[in-house]
Amino acid sequence: MKITNVKTGKFIVLDQRRVQIRENQNGLMAFSYKAPLFETMEIEDFFDNLDSSGKLTVDIGETGEFGVNFRGIIEGKEKNFPRNLDHKIILLENHKCPKPGEYVAVKRFSKFVPRGKISE
Repeated sequence: MKITNVKTGKFIVLDQRRVQIRENQNGLMAFSYKAPLFETMEIEDFFDNLDSSGKLTVDIGETGEFGVNFRGIIEGKEKNFPRNLDHKIILLENHKCPKPGEYVAVKRFSKFVPRGKISE
C-alpha cells in the first residue's frame, strides 16, 4: 500500500499484511497499522508536517490511486500488546466532489460591486 503526499510528491509504502481498513458511511477510513516501532516512527515522520486536511493519494495493491484528505493519526490501544510492536490508526477521508445542485446555494461574502452596477 502506497500513500503519496500530493503537494510534495513524497510517499510511504506500508506492508499490506499489517494493515486493516475500515470505512464508515460518511467516507471516513481508518487504516489500522500494527508494526515494529521503527516502522511506525516512519509513519509519524511522514505525516508530521501535514495539515489535518492535507491532500493525499492512496494506492492499495497497485489497483490505482484515489484521492483522500488526511484527518489525523491516533494511537491504537490493545491489551497484552508486545513491547516491540506499535499500533497506529491513520484517519483519511474520501475527497468529496460537490454535486451540481450544491453550487447554487453559494453565499456572496464580498461587498464588491462590478463596474456598471453602481446604483445612483
